[in-house]
Amino acid sequence: MRQHVRIPLPDGSSLDATVALPEGVAPAAGWPGAVVVHEIYGIEPDMLDVVDRFAEHGYAAILPDLYSHGTRIGCLARAMHQFTTGKPGRPTADIDATRQWLADRDDVDGSRLGVIGFCMGGGFALAYAASTPPGVRAASVNYGAVPRDQEELRTVCPVVGSYGGRDRGFRAHGTRLQEHMRALGLEHDVEIYAAAGHSFMTDGHHPLAKLALFPLRHGLVQPTADDAWQRTFAFFDKYVANG
Repeated sequence: MRQHVRIPLPDGSSLDATVALPEGVAPAAGWPGAVVVHEIYGIEPDMLDVVDRFAEHGYAAILPDLYSHGTRIGCLARAMHQFTTGKPGRPTADIDATRQWLADRDDVDGSRLGVIGFCMGGGFALAYAASTPPGVRAASVNYGAVPRDQEELRTVCPVVGSYGGRDRGFRAHGTRLQEHMRALGLEHDVEIYAAAGHSFMTDGHHPLAKLALFPLRHGLVQPTADDAWQRTFAFFDKYVANG
């Protein structure tokens, strides 16, 4: 069951977030946890579905609304600045506050956490994981931006990633992520699906995106999405839940 929560922030404000927990009583050590980082569109039904999916798989999952820390326009501007420059900003700090809030729960094992992001959130998740946050054992990066300098990923945890071969905007980032992880000798499972475009893993309803972002070949591709999700959970189960 989803629950709306407010996460207190160091500047005295708070962040909206949605939490979903597995059914039943938490194990003595607590559930493993997952922080979900949304696409550029913000909190949409498909992102909420991701939180539910993790809860059904045995993870305590939380989805922060990165556009709720201040005005929406201001939040979007800060997110775009971090997205385009690759430099940590308020979105990264808000993701870390979310991780800390989740880790502090009595029913969550703060030493067994993962972070997953999509589109803009995929790049944020990767950059955040490379900052070695406490307890984060794996990151899932889905059609997200990857830095050109592989040294920025030297300290990243194991990474599972999924990209679309028809996504002209981000498929090169998938190749770059594969190359960086191989060169650094880090654990990874990064797949580029030839038949998929952008945002192929979730059932989003973004009609304007499908028109305006034609080069990305935007939209759900069910068979590919099923395989990507299977890989994602197999990876998280290995490195987070059973790590």
